[in-house]
Amino acid sequence: MKVTVDTSRCQGHGLCAALSPALFELDETGRSRLTGETAGRAALPDDLLEEAADAAASCPEEAIILAADSDVETPGRTPLVRLSLGDLLRRVAGEVPGRAALVDGDPLGSGRQWTYAELLAESERIARALLLRFRPGDRIAMWSANTPEWALIQYGAALAGLVLVTVNPALRRDELAHVLRQSRSRGLFYLERSHGIDRTAIVEGLAPELPELETVVGMSDWDAFVDTSDPAIALPEVRPEDPAQIQYTSGTTGAPKGAVLHHLGVVNTALNAGRNAGYVEGGVFVNTMPMFHVGSCVQGAVAALALRETHVLLPRFEPGLVLDALERYRGTNILLVPTMLLALVETPGVADRDLSALETILMGGATTPAALSRRAGDLLGCEIAIGFGQTEVHGVVTQTSLTDSPEDKAETIGRPLPHMRVRVTDPATGQVVPRGVSGEIRTFGYQNMTGYFELPEENAATIVDGWLRTGDLGVMDERGYLTVTGRLKDMIVRGGENIYPREIEEALFAHPSVSHAEVIGLQDEYWGERVAAVVRRDPAGPPVTAEQLYVYCRENMAAFKAPRAWFFVEEFPATPSGKIQKFALRDAIAAGSLKPDWQAPERRTATKETPR
Repeated sequence: MKVTVDTSRCQGHGLCAALSPALFELDETGRSRLTGETAGRAALPDDLLEEAADAAASCPEEAIILAADSDVETPGRTPLVRLSLGDLLRRVAGEVPGRAALVDGDPLGSGRQWTYAELLAESERIARALLLRFRPGDRIAMWSANTPEWALIQYGAALAGLVLVTVNPALRRDELAHVLRQSRSRGLFYLERSHGIDRTAIVEGLAPELPELETVVGMSDWDAFVDTSDPAIALPEVRPEDPAQIQYTSGTTGAPKGAVLHHLGVVNTALNAGRNAGYVEGGVFVNTMPMFHVGSCVQGAVAALALRETHVLLPRFEPGLVLDALERYRGTNILLVPTMLLALVETPGVADRDLSALETILMGGATTPAALSRRAGDLLGCEIAIGFGQTEVHGVVTQTSLTDSPEDKAETIGRPLPHMRVRVTDPATGQVVPRGVSGEIRTFGYQNMTGYFELPEENAATIVDGWLRTGDLGVMDERGYLTVTGRLKDMIVRGGENIYPREIEEALFAHPSVSHAEVIGLQDEYWGERVAAVVRRDPAGPPVTAEQLYVYCRENMAAFKAPRAWFFVEEFPATPSGKIQKFALRDAIAAGSLKPDWQAPERRTATKETPR
């Protein structure tokens, strides 16, 4: 074990130098630096570890990393907040009762808004209405596009001790049946129509097949449902460790599984991600992500609550709608996925918008190409924080900070958030790999889910000795910063060579004619797999052919990595949260509905191609 002290992150408190003058000194600006060190970083010998750790731990900033090989932990400067989501709402409403808490940002909506005092009162009414029909621990599902009622039922269920099952509003009949049946939901709340779906007809036809589903409420009956609330009903005590939600994985790689999230993880990942992304008290969070998604309801809604911000909820993502809301409400923060950010920066007239209040964009959901991060930061005039995680870790486990260098913000996913530990391991053996070596990212700490709901075999395969296998591949540098290299399931093995799609996608995204690219592996009788690229051209860029892109790849990477099959598309299949579904691309190619525009000749030789 070694301690790395990073005094380049010092904010001028001078505590390190005051506590440990033998190790630290003040520079001309009043910031701490290591004695005799000019680079601002050093691995300290064993006899100074305890002294350095004590001194650095007193600093309000994250300046210390505990590390062994590709294994890094970020200690917390403050204890975890041991509150349930409902108790957090009570605390905030007591501190800032008159501040705007929730705003209906739908331009065609009612313009409703709630102060924190009103939000608490309404959430408690909802909780008591729920407890007339359900018992603490029961599961109730919400199947709806973004509406204020979505946020209200999230808090109402939390106060009632119920487990909220978040349902993708785009699901069809059989998909909904799977979620309700597998989660054993006793209640369903739904918006009758959106996404072109008549949900009432689906629910009426499906309900008789689900004997455990006892209560069904459409949003047109919402007010009548809440009016049944009895103020005499006592609200239960809810512990931080109790389950808060079941969120079903997005289905980018197969059948969704229900991740059980707990109040402790919901509250603290939201708080730490929000702090690290620059959310500030009194700020305005504009939320365009779908509320069924962990990013929206945790890193969005709950982070805004934890930081006493105003939460402006939009009905959906549309570039013009988002830009209008950022201007109208003077939005200070927003959460996006790369496809959304790309759509914003490509919106005509975006440079003429008044986005002067926008301070930070928190990116998640998929890896953000470095070129897109730089372009967006320059165009929108704000900081960009890159978050990495998944539903199973309550949304975020590592994140860049606002004090990171432009290179780290553009090229890494940062370091673990406070109280979290991350390691990079050999996917086959589980052993920690050295720094600089790619492997599977695993996480340990309070942020891990309780498990998949009633799926013991999947739990045993996913959580091993307390370590959660993310299925993501990454590399850790000497400072503990992570870079994602791809998905374990997406890794392509061609003739014995491991190929990581992310590396090729980054190279293609840097091409001026490419708007977006996805690289996948296709079955090949000789090589096992061959590399294919699915590309959307940039309409503002110069014309380009597949053969030209192939030559470009050959010039910028080893020859065996260059995609041989090229497909051009206008749109990519994606989840409602914006994640590209690579399996859908492979299925379309296998079915013949997506045909190659050009294919490079494949070498058939018994010897490996020599990388250039």
